[in-house]
Amino acid sequence: MGSAMRDRSNGDISVVLCGQAGQGVQTVEFLLTRLMSRAGYQVFATKEYMSRIRGGANSTTIRVSDRPVAGAVDRIDLLIPLNEGAVEHVVSRISARTVVLGERQITGDVPVLRACTFFDVPFTAIASAIGNKLYSNVVAVGAIAGLLGIGAEHLRASVRHFFAGKPSGVVEDNVRAADEGYAAVAKVDLPHELTLSEPNRVPARGELLLNGGEAVGMGAIAGGCNFVSSYPMSPSTPVLTFLAQQAKNFGTIVEQAEDEIAAVNMAIGAWYAGARALVTTSGGGFALMTEGLSLAGMLESPLVIHLAQRPGPATGLPTRTEQADLEMAVYAGHGEFPRIILAPGTLADGFHLTQRAFDLADKYQVPVFILTDQYYIDSYYSTPAFELSRIGVEKHIVNTSRDYRRYESGATGVSPRGVPGYGEGLVVVDSDEHDEEGHITEDAQLRVRMVDKRLAKGVSLLRDAVPPELVGPPDYRNLVICWGSTYHAVKEAVSRLERDDTAMLHYRQVYPVPADTADYLRRAERTVIVEGNATAQFGQLLHLQAGIAVTHQVLNYDGLGFSVERILHRLRDILA
Repeated sequence: MGSAMRDRSNGDISVVLCGQAGQGVQTVEFLLTRLMSRAGYQVFATKEYMSRIRGGANSTTIRVSDRPVAGAVDRIDLLIPLNEGAVEHVVSRISARTVVLGERQITGDVPVLRACTFFDVPFTAIASAIGNKLYSNVVAVGAIAGLLGIGAEHLRASVRHFFAGKPSGVVEDNVRAADEGYAAVAKVDLPHELTLSEPNRVPARGELLLNGGEAVGMGAIAGGCNFVSSYPMSPSTPVLTFLAQQAKNFGTIVEQAEDEIAAVNMAIGAWYAGARALVTTSGGGFALMTEGLSLAGMLESPLVIHLAQRPGPATGLPTRTEQADLEMAVYAGHGEFPRIILAPGTLADGFHLTQRAFDLADKYQVPVFILTDQYYIDSYYSTPAFELSRIGVEKHIVNTSRDYRRYESGATGVSPRGVPGYGEGLVVVDSDEHDEEGHITEDAQLRVRMVDKRLAKGVSLLRDAVPPELVGPPDYRNLVICWGSTYHAVKEAVSRLERDDTAMLHYRQVYPVPADTADYLRRAERTVIVEGNATAQFGQLLHLQAGIAVTHQVLNYDGLGFSVERILHRLRDILA
């Protein structure tokens, strides 16, 4: 029997789909999550998948609840194995309380299943009788809906909506497939713990079911992004594809460049011309952009970079997740120049921080990073509609006069930024060291003044730093620190500790570290950092910036995202 613990919350069911790439796991996932959401339940879904087009073993975990859920769990309450080897792929997460819905001829007599409740439903045979074994995925959706007590009309409406663009015969065959799956489990006597409570709500008007890639893409649009240049690289590509899909609606130019070097230089050129540009990439792609990043630093050009992390070095695990590119983002680029690094933890963060990134880049004329990871980009859940009342595009471009100087000095280090053709001034920029007009210089004293000018912005931009969020008692003794995508899993784990002396501190801006950080750390007797890397990169940054070392670490670098149980068990050990 596997080692997964059975920490189950009331009204919360964890459904796991496992099958090969190309087998239609995503179809089942899409249909099931939309079906549950329309029925009034809260849903959260996350996936892990191998780096291949066909074959392998991929799994999706879907949490269904009558309350908000947004963190991954290890436990499996209901398992749907769709191919041979699927059970073995998730064996460590199976317990005697796991209910399995599948085809015995496919799963075989795997020892771990002997202690489980197994419902043998002939998905393939049912689908073939309807006319095509490809319908087996929809049969599975119907069976799951039947097991969880979702109304048949909700099921049919969701299937019709999903296949609306297909010929009517295909639509009706899929509805029949769903009905047959539903009927196949109609008389099943479910274990009590798999019974869902009736949802105590109807989906709120404007409620969204989004993944992280869509949230970041929406934030870019809200930030006035009108130019995107990128080279596709997982896991950053969903942002590129989303913005490409929306390009006509919002007048955005989307350019798939020949490589990452071209992409970052095109973005810098677009900002120079007055556009608001984004590049979206991952670690290996960003490594090629570092010279361009340094160019933006010398030109004092705004630049927004979405960096979606995955495990390295080199190609590493290209479809997995990690938080190991923080130090690269902090120190990338030759020379010294300021930058801002934002790391969303919630979908709302992804929207609002990305929107804010464009304003900060424009205001301070520095590169701004949106630092996500595969787990964040590919996970999705129900979230209230984003607050738009205070959203606006802050532009800081000036109408230039004849005596305009692009790099005019001032106390904040921020010079008036003009663009060619807007005003009477000449807008000169140079990748070499330059004077206030933008002309090349090797004057030693002027060099010092220009370096100091650029670095002065690092002090100025701290005034707009995004503060960390404290969750829990303000008089804490134990402080659990996290950043970026670990937000929901850590928050749920800390809540389930049920300790009135423990709080969570989540950072959405990881560089520069907000000024009140030392105050938070000094108030704690024990500090714990939770990070998806092997060396506690953010913990080291806190020590460097705040002068206080974090006392304990919860680290994960196996390529999989943190689960609530994994964090909970480690915290219990540390705080015992």
